[in-house]
Amino acid sequence: MRAVTFQAPGEVRIDEKPDPELESAGDAIVGVEASGICGSDLHIYHGRVKIAPGFTIGHEFVGTVRASGDEVSRVTEGDRVLGCYCTACGECFFCERGDFHKCDRGRVFGHGEVLGSLQGAQADSVLVPNADMTLRKVPAGLSDDVALFAGDVMGTGYHAVDATGVGPGDCVAVLGLGPVGLCAVQAARAAGAERVIAIDTVPDRLELAESFGATPAHLTEEDPKAAVKAATEGRGVDAAIDAVGHPDALGLACRLTRKAGTVSATGVYAEPIELHMGIVWIKALTLKTGHANVIKHVDPVLEMLSDGRLDPAPMVTHHMKLDEAPEAYGVYDRHEALKIVLSP
Repeated sequence: MRAVTFQAPGEVRIDEKPDPELESAGDAIVGVEASGICGSDLHIYHGRVKIAPGFTIGHEFVGTVRASGDEVSRVTEGDRVLGCYCTACGECFFCERGDFHKCDRGRVFGHGEVLGSLQGAQADSVLVPNADMTLRKVPAGLSDDVALFAGDVMGTGYHAVDATGVGPGDCVAVLGLGPVGLCAVQAARAAGAERVIAIDTVPDRLELAESFGATPAHLTEEDPKAAVKAATEGRGVDAAIDAVGHPDALGLACRLTRKAGTVSATGVYAEPIELHMGIVWIKALTLKTGHANVIKHVDPVLEMLSDGRLDPAPMVTHHMKLDEAPEAYGVYDRHEALKIVLSP
């Protein structure tokens, strides 16, 4: 089979690899019909996440079950399914508490040895451990483009909003309008937020956020702090979501949030950073961090995608073939695409 493999920072290629085989009774094999290039894939592409050359990358996928082990009951051969970006055992200390993203035996697709050595999904087919936890049937009528978001990006935006406790009447700031930030805008509106201040520097992304019901605020050409004050009688937002993963974004999120509010550091952090802890402390902020508990949220997210309360389709800007993956990564790295979907 063909697989997109990491070779070196700034270099991926298409390699021929053996077809995956079932390794345990809880596994499934999925023939991949659509896979996404995600912002976190760029961390691998840039060498920020260390994986061995030749490792298959990618963690967003939709496809058809080709085979399943004897213990798999949720899906069967021939089912159209989507995969969550990570696996979970469903039995450990953390899974019993619903913290599936912290599973003791959890693995992340396409992220190398550090996150479980699970080969990725930008390939013709993929091995899916713990299939009953990791896979969901795609509801009838839901396109590949939309279903693809449930297993990671929309699940992450939804998680960020859910973790901050956003509800009816709240005011929210979203910093960074990549796919996760834009999904967070939609999720906040769906949760009942009265105002969402969407902050970025890219005009097209600000316009898209506005079409989703947000108030756009250009980071450098406008004053996001003034916009937040005007929207909240000077208090600050009830919750702020850093969908960037940069210390400047997190610092601004803390400054925009009201006293006793909540900040979600949803963007990826892999290095030490400086944060003005005095602001966090004096304002009594709650800081939520970490990658998203997508397995916990995938079912409600799928329901909301199916009934149209969430609609990520406008974020898909490019469709490319799997064989074009090296070019696709270059396009994504140059910020010429918002979301790229690869197909066989």
